[in-house]
Amino acid sequence: MKHHLLQVLGMILFVLGAQGAVRLLVDHADTGLLARLPGGFPAALAVYVLAAVAGALLADRAHRAGKAAGKAAGKGD
Repeated sequence: MKHHLLQVLGMILFVLGAQGAVRLLVDHADTGLLARLPGGFPAALAVYVLAAVAGALLADRAHRAGKAAGKAAGKGD
């Protein structure tokens, strides 16, 4: 169950980061959740990209750990 929760959290972080980065690339003035972040466009884009990458890595790691735990418990795929 822990692995499923981490995978979902990773996917949410990925979606928020990717959506924010795309929105920012389309409209440079629309920083969304990061409106108060100093640094403007480059800082906001870096944070959104970092969030997307971190979310993808978290989701992948949780998926692999859940798969390994299932195989260790004899549940198969």
